[in-house]
Amino acid sequence: MKLQLTRPLVFFDLETTGLNIASDRIVEISYHKLYPDGTAEGKTLRIKPTMLLMGQEVQMHIAEEASAVHGIYDADLADCPTFKQVAPQLAEVFTDADIAGYNSNHFDVPMLAEEFLRAGVQIDLMQCARIDAFTIFQKHEPRNLTAAYKFYCGKNLEDAHSANADTMATYEVLMAQLERYDDVPTDVRALHEYTSGKNEFADFAGRIALDSEGVEIFNFGKYKGMRVKDVFRRDTGYYGWLINGDFPQYTKNVFMRIYLSLKG
Repeated sequence: MKLQLTRPLVFFDLETTGLNIASDRIVEISYHKLYPDGTAEGKTLRIKPTMLLMGQEVQMHIAEEASAVHGIYDADLADCPTFKQVAPQLAEVFTDADIAGYNSNHFDVPMLAEEFLRAGVQIDLMQCARIDAFTIFQKHEPRNLTAAYKFYCGKNLEDAHSANADTMATYEVLMAQLERYDDVPTDVRALHEYTSGKNEFADFAGRIALDSEGVEIFNFGKYKGMRVKDVFRRDTGYYGWLINGDFPQYTKNVFMRIYLSLKG
């Protein structure tokens, strides 16, 4: 195996109720955990998505467009556990491990981080090396996972858009990419920088960037390019708007940390 591991690497994929990181939920997660000694373990979990409605937790509807893609419908999840119920066991899988996926840095990782926050489970995925096989594919062979699997592995991807099939396909694609391209690093931290960049953002959604000195700056809106703490000093109303706005909870937590640091 060409991949160099110093700690476990978790390949994972999510299926969800939709594409909004802040408001949608996970309905299926599959992972394949690879250990430095070459052993591996994996599992697929279906999850009942829930939301609070008039103070009560109710099952959330899966958007028809999403069900048409992954084939999971509301009735399939009625007897499944909620994310909060499986969060502790999933946290054990991801703790002290690095993570890999396909287009995961833009969707799967921030979505998973949101679910952990809602479940009240403390795990900082920002500290993990985050490898995105899609970025390598884009740099060398821009297409989608089905095409990547065909190109690198010489096989057709059966059951595409099921979490388990996509997870295992991502694992095989990354292994094949490491064999094919000499310029793609095999060290996990170097792979993180190759596919994710060098910590250019303070949040997963990319709303808060870091300037040349590593200080948080706005990456959107009327204060784009300005330091967050400078804006909060002179416009506290903007902070209130952000906290009550439709932003991922992880992003709000970063805003809150910066705001409270000014009060201390």
